[in-house]
Amino acid sequence: MKFETVNNSVTRRSRYGLLGLASPDKSLPLFLLFLLLALLTVSTPIAARDKEKVSYGEGLIVNIPLPKAEVEQVVADVAENGVIRGTKEYNKDEFVANAKAADSSSVFPPWDQGGKIFYKVRTQAIDPRNFKDTNDVGTLAVRYVVMPQGESNTILRIDALFEEEFRHVVHQSNGSVETAEYKDIREHLDGIEVMKAQDIEAQRERQEQLAKKQNLATGNDAAGSFMGQSSSQPELHTAENDPPPPARPPTAATAMQEPPEISNSTPPDQPLGERIRDLRKQVVRLVKSPGAPLKSAPFHTAGTLQLLGTGTEVLIVVSTPYWYGVETHEGQHGWMLRDQLELLP
Repeated sequence: MKFETVNNSVTRRSRYGLLGLASPDKSLPLFLLFLLLALLTVSTPIAARDKEKVSYGEGLIVNIPLPKAEVEQVVADVAENGVIRGTKEYNKDEFVANAKAADSSSVFPPWDQGGKIFYKVRTQAIDPRNFKDTNDVGTLAVRYVVMPQGESNTILRIDALFEEEFRHVVHQSNGSVETAEYKDIREHLDGIEVMKAQDIEAQRERQEQLAKKQNLATGNDAAGSFMGQSSSQPELHTAENDPPPPARPPTAATAMQEPPEISNSTPPDQPLGERIRDLRKQVVRLVKSPGAPLKSAPFHTAGTLQLLGTGTEVLIVVSTPYWYGVETHEGQHGWMLRDQLELLP
């Protein structure tokens, strides 16, 4: 028994000697510390790699503080614009073109969770970027789901998939397509809100002008009665007698009548008439062809407010990538496609 004990003790000492340690009972904590440091060194790069790992198939879900009807109209317009953003073919374009709106797509499983569904599909897409392990020809599809969240909020869900034509393998997006498509939708919605604010401002301006005219007419009648004047001999007013109107900055409703402020960046020796013409070219456009529709919102399915003739001047008050928010000489606000308008000659 003593021999076995001594032999075991010698064996343990020889093992620790190979590790460069004196004895297990004295250097064991130090050995454990080295082991712990080694594990931390190995685990840190692994955690960093996990953090940088790209997630696929998560899609995009956002809450939009607008009624469902407004969101549906904008989503329908984006689904019909013919391009899928956030991806490209061969790294040569900024987006995938020749996409078409659709009522359904076999790329996605059937949707049974309610809401209004829109699809945008591009067939014969070649190796679109930002989809996992794609290297073939197939169908690229985007699905938009619009669901009401109360009366004034809407949930919008966007998903994108790519299905190979021959193997029918479905590849998931890394989220870039969903983000880019939502950005396009958001720009349309923001443009509508700006136009709503412009309409409210224009209505307020018209009401104030009408009230001033009524007050002026009432004051003239009272003055005529006091001076004993008859209706056939009205009092004559001159610019010297009338008080000047209060100074107010130009708004979208009065910009057509009031010239914009002259920029200090123009040459000081440039005649005033030329400077005004240059400013008009920046903010005024002409209708190219007859019957150009003035839309109530920046999408194709929106109602038409009126048809404008060739050469009709409109004032640009809002600019988006595809639409101009404009105002006519009569104060009518609406939206027109950018390619329906041209610069002043």
